[in-house]
Amino acid sequence: MIQKPLKNGRDAFAIGVDYGTNQRCHLTTDEMKRYCFALDLRDDKELIQEYDEWHTKVSPEIKKSIIDAGIIRMDMYRAGNRMFMIVEAEDHFSLEEKAKRDAENPTVQKWEDLMWQYQQPLPFAKPGEKWMLMKQIFELQ
Repeated sequence: MIQKPLKNGRDAFAIGVDYGTNQRCHLTTDEMKRYCFALDLRDDKELIQEYDEWHTKVSPEIKKSIIDAGIIRMDMYRAGNRMFMIVEAEDHFSLEEKAKRDAENPTVQKWEDLMWQYQQPLPFAKPGEKWMLMKQIFELQ
């Protein structure tokens, strides 16, 4: 198992960080941010199947851009054509900084353009919005 100190300099470690494999990264501390997003796919069974297939073969460069931004874990779920994504990130993570880095990364832009062929905004999204940040309305502790 690979251990790598987190960028924030705390005594926590990310376990299993490997940009070239599907190994997951686990944080051994409770200090992190969680974001939940929603998005719709085009309501076409063939396109939805293709979208699912693309996500079984995400390139190491795309995974690296996600990890380098401070994202510790990203999970995506689908019900019909509705997508739900959970992002857990280091406490220094910034959505604005991630968006800026993505805009400057040609590989990420190529991936986003490809994915947009399958995606569509939620009915209440503003022009140009894709993944919409969801509001948390309940937490069981």
